[in-house]
Amino acid sequence: MPTKPWDIVNSGEESAYGIFSLRRDRARSPRTNKEHDFIVLQSPDWVNVIPLTPDKEVVMISQWRHGIRRPTLELPGGVVDEGETIMKAAKRELLEETGYVADELISLGSVHTNPAFFNNLCHTFLAKNVCRRQKQDLDDKEDIEVVLVPVSEIPEMLRAGVITHSLIAVAFYRYFMEYTHHLPE
Repeated sequence: MPTKPWDIVNSGEESAYGIFSLRRDRARSPRTNKEHDFIVLQSPDWVNVIPLTPDKEVVMISQWRHGIRRPTLELPGGVVDEGETIMKAAKRELLEETGYVADELISLGSVHTNPAFFNNLCHTFLAKNVCRRQKQDLDDKEDIEVVLVPVSEIPEMLRAGVITHSLIAVAFYRYFMEYTHHLPE
């Protein structure tokens, strides 16, 4: 039996918090005909970048994440600004967070960030032959350390739980499956 859509009874934005806003949807179940409230976080799309040096190192970042109150090892990325293309956002985030630029950016696709309560996509790019051009250009809320990691070590870092951010794990899955056409052993 195919999943049926829920009818939206009413919907409205309740609060805005800079990079996202809170929307409350009242929806009717197609199975029970009962109405329920759902909270949706509305956010612009996000980008992340897998920057590879000519020496096959990934330019990663370590930064504090307030949700889990500890640092995570991630890829550079962030919010797509209003009026900005996803490609321009990827180039901007790479430069701001790491100081690196790329010869070429290749789209590896996109995923829903968490469709249970977010409405946006995260777009992943592979940045080939990156080199450092300048110092980081961080905003007041960022404290980012650049970390170079051999791409050959990424699978074990994922298996061992060194890399725990789900969108970063998906980005590397896309890289290994769609760009190299296989998962490493």
